[in-house]
Amino acid sequence: MDTRPQIAAVRFGTGPRPDAPLPDDPVAWLDQQTRGPGPALAPPEGRDAPASLEEGYTAWIAHDASPPPPGQASVPTQLFRAEQQAWMRHLLTSTAPFHDRLTNFWLNHFTVAERGGFGVTTGFPGFLREVIRPHVMGRFVDMLLAASKSPAMLYYLDQVASVGPNSNFGRRSGRGLNENLAREILELHTVSPAGGYTQADVTEFARIMTGWGVERMRPPFATVFRPGNHEPGEKTLLGKRYAEGPEAYEAALRDLAAHPATHRFLATRLVRHFVADAPKPETVARIESVLRDTQGDLGEAARALVRLPEAWGPPLTKLRAPLDYVVALHRAAGGTDPAPVLGALNALGQPLWNAPQPNGWPDTASGWAAPEPMMQRLDIAHETAGRFARLDPRQVLETAIGPLAREETRTALRRAGSARDAITLVFASPEMQRR
Repeated sequence: MDTRPQIAAVRFGTGPRPDAPLPDDPVAWLDQQTRGPGPALAPPEGRDAPASLEEGYTAWIAHDASPPPPGQASVPTQLFRAEQQAWMRHLLTSTAPFHDRLTNFWLNHFTVAERGGFGVTTGFPGFLREVIRPHVMGRFVDMLLAASKSPAMLYYLDQVASVGPNSNFGRRSGRGLNENLAREILELHTVSPAGGYTQADVTEFARIMTGWGVERMRPPFATVFRPGNHEPGEKTLLGKRYAEGPEAYEAALRDLAAHPATHRFLATRLVRHFVADAPKPETVARIESVLRDTQGDLGEAARALVRLPEAWGPPLTKLRAPLDYVVALHRAAGGTDPAPVLGALNALGQPLWNAPQPNGWPDTASGWAAPEPMMQRLDIAHETAGRFARLDPRQVLETAIGPLAREETRTALRRAGSARDAITLVFASPEMQRR
C-alpha cells in the first residue's frame, strides 16, 4: 500500500481529517499549498473583524485608566484569547495544513510570547495575520523586516526601552541601550553564533536600532521612529559601516538576511523540523543552496523540502511536539472545538504563543520525551478519546495513521473492552506520537 499520502498529511501537515480524503498525488497537493497566501483566516468568533492595533491600544489605554475588576481579564487579554481560539479553530479544520505547519514554524522562529505583557497581547493579532502568515511563502528578508519592526516584537524584546545614551533624550534622561532584540536577531533569527558575531556587534546593532519604538497613546498606534532617541554617529556591524539615521536598521536587516550563515541556519532549522532531529549535512546543504540561489525564497525552500528523499522514508521518526500531537488527535476524530485543544496544550507544557524563552519551543525529541510528559500524553489520549467515544475506533485508526499502523496496534484495538479504550489505544500508540 502506498504510504506517501499518509506521510504527506502527517509529516508535512497537521494530521488527516475524516472529512478530507488524502491526496492521490501528495507532492502536487503539498506544492499547491506553497503558492499564494493560503486560505483566509476567519476573524475571532463573535467579532466582525480581527482586532486592529488601534482597537487593542485603545483598550490598553482604557485599562491603564480603569483596570478591570478582580478576576476579569483585561480587554487586550480578551482579544488575545479570542485570537488563540480563532487560530486553533483554523488549525483543526484547515484544508491547507502544510501552509499552517509552516506558519507555526515561523511563529516559533520569531517567538513572541504572552508573558511579554500587554504590548504582546495587543500586537499579536497583527503579528500572526500581517507579519508572519503573508510572508510564509515569500522572501525571508520581508518576513525578517516585518517581524523586527512589529509592535509585538519591539515590546517582547524590550526595544521600546532602548535609548541611545548620546541622543537628545538619552542625555536628558540618563537612559541607555537595551540589547535584547539586537542579540536575539543575531543569535536566533539570522546568522546564529556560527555567523561569528561578537559582543561588540551586538552593541553596535543595538545602537543602529535606537529610535525605533511603538506609539500606543495616539494614532498611528504602530511602530514609529523617534529621532530624539536615536544614537548619533556611524556604526559598524559585522565589518560593514552604517550611517546615522532610521534607514540603517532596515539596511542592516537586509544584509543579515542575505548572509550565508543565515541561509545555513534557516536550512538546518527547516530540515530539523520536517525531516530529522539530527539532519545529515548534505540534506541541509540542499536546502541551503535553494535559499542562497533564490535570495531567500521560502516558497522555493518549502517545495525543495517536499522533494528531499529523506522526508518520505522511513516515516514516524520525529516525535510530535504537544501542539502537533493534540491537533492531530482532534483532527483524526473530526473535532472542531478549540477549547479542549488549548487546555491540553497547557497540561502538556506547550501553551499556545507562550514559550518561556525567546528561542521558542524545542524541535527535537529531547525537549519533549521526559517520562512525566509522556505519561501526561496518555492522560490526554484517554481524555480526548472520551470526547469521541461514539465514533467507530476502526475509522479513527484508518484516518489517524492508516497504512502506517503496526499490526500490534490493530490487534490491541480489536481486543479493547470499549470504544473509548480502543480510541485511547490509537491515540496513545507509538505511531500517533510520531510523524
